[in-house]
Parts: sequence; structure tokens; C-alpha cells
Amino acid sequence: MIGPLAGIWLAVRSIAWAVLLPGFFAGYVPWRYFGLAAVRVSLRDPMHVLGLLGIGLGAGLLAVCIWEFARSGRGTLSPLDPPRQLVVRGLYRYVRNPMYLSVTTLVLGEVLMTRSTGLLTYWVIWFGVVNLFVVGYEEPALRRQFGVSYERYTRTVGRWIPTFRRREAGTGAPPGTSG
Repeated sequence: MIGPLAGIWLAVRSIAWAVLLPGFFAGYVPWRYFGLAAVRVSLRDPMHVLGLLGIGLGAGLLAVCIWEFARSGRGTLSPLDPPRQLVVRGLYRYVRNPMYLSVTTLVLGEVLMTRSTGLLTYWVIWFGVVNLFVVGYEEPALRRQFGVSYERYTRTVGRWIPTFRRREAGTGAPPGTSG
């Protein structure tokens, strides 16, 4: 349990990093450079409805992930302020990178809204860079920080494809991990 001031400071940092990182890549860039600002939403347009669903789902899932990082891991989504404990609860029980997948859902929703091939190309490049970052930096750093528990986690939970398996009784974690 953390004190009230530490909790408030963690919430402020979490919100700030959410605005700076996903806010930039899934908000500012599509708005400024790929036509999202010019979209006039029509609920009669099925592509707009699907796009809004994707944006809403992505934003909601991202918020859940940020909350779980703060609650369970005592850190933020930033590599400069990462969780201090391995997070294997919530959406992390099913996939190792739900935040990146949440941003993907957001941007693909924006693609549907804008019908922009440029925005789709941006997402492909962004996701490629994210994958290189995850494989080249994030996973090695997590292996160094969390050791055996992270190794067990990688064996039971997929990097990008959700894994739905039976949970160990009482932990909420996939078999072989600690929750």
C-alpha cells in the first residue's frame, strides 16, 4: 500500500505519460497530419461507427492498462518510469503488450474514420518500430529486472496474440506465473 501523496504523484505521472506517449502517437499525429481533424462524424456511415467503436475500445483498454501498471506495478507506461513489479494481472494475463495493442486499436479506428492510406501506412511503420523496441529493448530489460518470473510469463502469455488459458486457482495469473 502506498501513501496518499505517493498515490497522487503516481496518478499525475501516469496521466502525464499517457498524454505524452499514446496521446502523441494516437492523438496528435493523426489529428495534425492524417486528416482526423477534418472528419465530420456521421453515425449513418458504418465506417464511422466502426471507427468510433475502435477508438472507444482502444481508449478504454489503454486506461485499464495504465491503471493496472500504477496499481500492481507502481509505475507508469514510460520506459523512463516503469513499473517496479512485474504486472501479470488484468489484460496482462492474456497478452504481454496490451497497451501497444490498445494504441493499435485506436489508430485503426482512426483509419476507418479518415479512410486514410497515409494513416494506415503510419500505423504499419509505428507498429514495426514498436515491435523492434519491444524485442530489442523492453524484453531484455524485463528479463534483467524480473528474471525467472518474466521468463515463465513469456512462456505462457503471447507478445501480440492474446492467450486464453485456464487460470491458477486464487492468482488470476496464467499457470506457471505469479500474480
